[in-house]
Amino acid sequence: MTDKPTVVLVHGAFADASSFARLIPELLADGLRVVAPAGPNRSLTGDAAYLASVVRQIPGPVVLVGHSYGGAVITVAGAEENVKALVYLAGYALEEGESLGELQGRFPASELAEALVYTPFPLDGGGEGTDVSVQVDRLPEIFAADVDPALAEVLAVTQRPLAAAAFGEAAPTAAWRTKPSWGVVATADRTINPEVERFGYRRAGMTVVELDTSHLMMLSQPARVAEVIREAVRAVRA
Repeated sequence: MTDKPTVVLVHGAFADASSFARLIPELLADGLRVVAPAGPNRSLTGDAAYLASVVRQIPGPVVLVGHSYGGAVITVAGAEENVKALVYLAGYALEEGESLGELQGRFPASELAEALVYTPFPLDGGGEGTDVSVQVDRLPEIFAADVDPALAEVLAVTQRPLAAAAFGEAAPTAAWRTKPSWGVVATADRTINPEVERFGYRRAGMTVVELDTSHLMMLSQPARVAEVIREAVRAVRA
């Protein structure tokens, strides 16, 4: 066992762990251990169970960092005993018993709503599910407006869909009730209405930071995002 915290980075919908490519070097330069698993993006409870299995194998304290839909995932998986702090990056901070759809439904829709694509996929055991992704030509402007355009084009064609079922699934627990939490609002967010972020963070009593950035803050402002994570790490070490 070790007292040195490990930072676990949890990506959101329409992205994968490479969305942390500019943030990870900032954290490694501090001598931190970093884990950035690939989330299944199939269901809230299933994704959280997978993340919890990753967390349980890490010796010592963990700081969970969730971007976007990843915020909902850490809200559930953060109940693991060795998770000592939560950091939300333009993320969903769900209440126990609340779904993504319910939280978003409290506020006007973002530009993302009109750019979504719904694609059927086969379910194990038969039947069909629905994958949700973003129109390739719309993703750069909605998701990554302040990211290098060439990179944004790559992100658009490599996006990882989210199963539609995840939007309606209620969070069975809310780890922020018992764990210190930080929330970063993307004030220029066109993917999630920033008011959704602010509401969830205030309700949870988080330490809140606002950055003038697109949804992909960890690619456009990695140094500023790293500062917030460092604060959470310092709190755990203290």
